Amino acid sequence: MLESGDTAPTFTATRGTSDHESFDLEDHLGDGPIVLAFFPGAFTPPCTNEMVAFQDRLEEFREAGATVIGVSADSAFSLGAFRDEHGIEFDLVSDTAGDAIRDYDLEIDIEDLGLYGIANRAVLVVDEDGTVTYSWVADDPTNEPAYDDLLEAVESA
Repeated sequence: MLESGDTAPTFTATRGTSDHESFDLEDHLGDGPIVLAFFPGAFTPPCTNEMVAFQDRLEEFREAGATVIGVSADSAFSLGAFRDEHGIEFDLVSDTAGDAIRDYDLEIDIEDLGLYGIANRAVLVVDEDGTVTYSWVADDPTNEPAYDDLLEAVESA
């Protein structure tokens, strides 16, 4: 897992939109802090709660200059439907190959649910230079981050 002071790996993926546009993290560097929210799977209760919580606080993150990006191994189609159903206005990106998930050392299996090679729940703040300034990884993927702590980290980045 990456820690504060580490360089965040850049990655490309596919946006979960109806057009399935390409996404490149490098395009967002230099535009203020980036909140990378890795999550196990769309349409599951904990992930829905987390992404909706980010949406509910999106204006606060934007006022702090941050870009919020959700990342999961779900397909772009699934993420697009998830965004539409829950009114998510920030990018959700599909890492079906798991490259970013592995580069960030977040790959887990939840065998009881038949899920393999998915992202553990984790949130990182990356500054304009691509340096990790905040890192939180769930001990249990059903846990959510402390959103107030995360917002403070963004304001400090």
